[in-house]
Amino acid sequence: MKNIGRKAYRIFYGLIALIVFLALWEIAARLELLVNPLFLPPFTKVLGTLWRITVSGELWKHASVSLRRSLTGYVIGLAFAVPFGLAIGWFRKLGDLMSPLLNVFRNIPVLALLPVFVMFFGITETAKVVVIFWGVLWSVLLNTISGVRSVDAQLIRAARSMGTGSVRMFATVVLPASLPHIFTGMRISATTSILILIAAEMLGANKGLGYELNFYQANMKFPEMYAYIVIMAALGVALNAALERVEKRSFRWRKDAE
Repeated sequence: MKNIGRKAYRIFYGLIALIVFLALWEIAARLELLVNPLFLPPFTKVLGTLWRITVSGELWKHASVSLRRSLTGYVIGLAFAVPFGLAIGWFRKLGDLMSPLLNVFRNIPVLALLPVFVMFFGITETAKVVVIFWGVLWSVLLNTISGVRSVDAQLIRAARSMGTGSVRMFATVVLPASLPHIFTGMRISATTSILILIAAEMLGANKGLGYELNFYQANMKFPEMYAYIVIMAALGVALNAALERVEKRSFRWRKDAE
């Protein structure tokens, strides 16, 4: 019971700032304090709009499209980044060879490359998936490289002293020790994939959360616009919290796991 009470207190305490922010939003819009209620409607009105688009099925229609795009780009990004990162981290000469190129590419903003992807792929599903793939790639890749290179050297020396071969040592020592870093990159990239997709959909799409956000903004339907902003924020928070919980359960042996 004490643990339950402690967790409830932590949850409530963590929500205080959010509750205060939403209350200030409601009061400022209702009393027209420093804001025009036309451009910033009361939060309760936004919630009513959110309920309406949820009940009507409009939300799921567009959210399912966005989630499918995000998941596709995310999975492809993981499938490329994890093996490539393991190879770069393990083979020092390969890392030295690729490091300058990776430093250049990873410092290019994802959205800066969006016009390039559109030129090559057009305003298509492929272009959106490629944008997500590019955004997902770097967090996972760099965390994977860091994970491999941060493996305790004493573990490697101990394994070698027992005659462990390179392949077996990589599979039984290096890879397990790198998994927490890899998972951290996966968690960061999961929320990034949604944020990047929203921006891509705002530039060219006829379905999806980003499309709806842009549509309602262009038509000055601000309650609907803010409703979709709230949805996106909630989706990102929920996804990050779920992956963070899975990470803690999967790596209980880590000193920083709670």
